[in-house]
Amino acid sequence: MTMPNMTLLYVENPEKSAAFYRRLLGQAPVELSPTFALFVLGNGFKLAMWSKHTVEPAARVTGGGGEIGFMCETPQQVDALYPQWCEQGLEIIQPPVTLDFGYSFVATDPDGHRLRVYSLSE
Repeated sequence: MTMPNMTLLYVENPEKSAAFYRRLLGQAPVELSPTFALFVLGNGFKLAMWSKHTVEPAARVTGGGGEIGFMCETPQQVDALYPQWCEQGLEIIQPPVTLDFGYSFVATDPDGHRLRVYSLSE
């Protein structure tokens, strides 16, 4: 069976988005051009950004229609990341809160894509 291995975000400016994710992820993209950027993370997951002006076929929706999840092992790790992301200037749209599935906060990237940091309930 074919398994998903990449999330592709439609963005205004892939080079600007790559700079944002480079700071957030602590690594450089493996591919970068004016219309596309690609990160390959240590666990094999791929995160790509494609210019919403050149994506084919044209995208109908951009930004905010889903979330990228950043799982932490403990609520303390969530609490440790929160001030780091605030200091980096990320827009926080939900401060740390306990939800049905666990403990979480949500930030956004420059294009409005939601970034959820969370730890699951035990």
